[in-house]
Amino acid sequence: MIPQEIARKAEDFVDSGAFFTELSAMVAYPTESTRPEGHVAVKAYLDEVLSPALTGLGCTVAQYDNPVHPGAPFLVGRRVESPDLPTVLCYGHADVVDGHAGRWSEDRDPWTLTADGERWYGRGAADNKGQHLVNLAALRLLLADKGALGFNLTFLFESGEEIGSPGLTAFAAAHQELLSADVLVASDGPRLDAATPTLFLGSRGGVQIVLDADLRPDSYHSGNWGGVLRNPATTLAGAIASLVDGHGRLLVPELLPPELPLAVRDSLAHVTVANSPGDPVPDPDWGARQLTPAERLYAWNTLEVLSLGAADIDRPVNAIPGRARAVLQLRYVAGTDVERTEEIVAGHLADRGYGMVDVKVTGRFAASRTPLDDPWVGWAKAVLERAVDRPVTVLPNIGGSLPNSVFTDVLGLPTLWLPHSYPGCLQHAPDEHLLAPIAREGVVLAAALFHALGDPPPALPPRTSSSNRFNS
Repeated sequence: MIPQEIARKAEDFVDSGAFFTELSAMVAYPTESTRPEGHVAVKAYLDEVLSPALTGLGCTVAQYDNPVHPGAPFLVGRRVESPDLPTVLCYGHADVVDGHAGRWSEDRDPWTLTADGERWYGRGAADNKGQHLVNLAALRLLLADKGALGFNLTFLFESGEEIGSPGLTAFAAAHQELLSADVLVASDGPRLDAATPTLFLGSRGGVQIVLDADLRPDSYHSGNWGGVLRNPATTLAGAIASLVDGHGRLLVPELLPPELPLAVRDSLAHVTVANSPGDPVPDPDWGARQLTPAERLYAWNTLEVLSLGAADIDRPVNAIPGRARAVLQLRYVAGTDVERTEEIVAGHLADRGYGMVDVKVTGRFAASRTPLDDPWVGWAKAVLERAVDRPVTVLPNIGGSLPNSVFTDVLGLPTLWLPHSYPGCLQHAPDEHLLAPIAREGVVLAAALFHALGDPPPALPPRTSSSNRFNS
């Protein structure tokens, strides 16, 4: 059980305004990984904010070049208290998406943290600066109270999560000893809703698919040629409808999960999707209707049309266009084989008479999850529930994506994600914000988890076989 004095200090850190002040300084760095000029801000953020924060925790700190993307370096801080203690790997990302300056409500500046009641607006406030500040603050409070953490700490920051984590897999594979640990504890993504403390164990993956019906270089008058020339837009609409129907049902069996495990179904039995004020209402007749909304979102695959176009929709002319294109995305859960996605989609379309539609997979990110019955999961859930004296929802994975597979598949770690945001935070959009009550409770939850790791009860899960003890 977390000592009341530490819990009180965790709440005071937010209530006093100290958290807001520190987050303001973080948000002020325009660390946009999509822009070349953002690379300068990323380097400054690592040097001037994160390195001192890690040094303040007694970590030795080192930066590593990214061989895949020079503008996205890695920062690693290590604190070794004893080779006999468990080792915790923490993770965060320094980069943010485009600031969308000029598009925020009330003329807000994305690089100035602005409070409006319980909402703290600013780019990175929720994704991910506010979240890694929660964890850094909790570690700092624990160290100040006890003089030691009671475990070894490795903190990894990357600088390119918002552009697909280039180089992270290769970096982890090349530095397995450096990143060796017993468990990952990290914060990103949203809670189930604003009011529900949540623990999730992985993420869905994604495959981006481009469909291109490029039939001729010119457009031809629809009156003179209509009915005798194939229309690429009509063709593309039919091709898409053969993949996913107008009610969101995925029609390609090879792109569906092999099963919905009973443990996953049980874990979602009492989960309500879109439970916060202002959330859109899930459509009951959309997608796999034999599943609950929670199962559709967290345990199943979906095929979404992200963009679709032909000619100029705002200024149409009486002509059959020569080309139509669409970008689709397969969101998929762990256990789905996506290696042959391009071949499967192309074959499916050819069998239905749409062989003239070109299919290309242009990007992918992996799905992964820690098993629900992993002993770390039950341990963490119990610790968190004692800290807040109410149920904590455990999700097998979030509906979105994170580089979880790097930690499960490359480093062989159980992964515990404790998010400090919520689905309505508008991350990646104008008006991104962090909710003050979530930050307040988040510092308590993180402090409770780290405290329990440093004062392990007899039931503390054993080291994983992939863990290596520090030699120093």
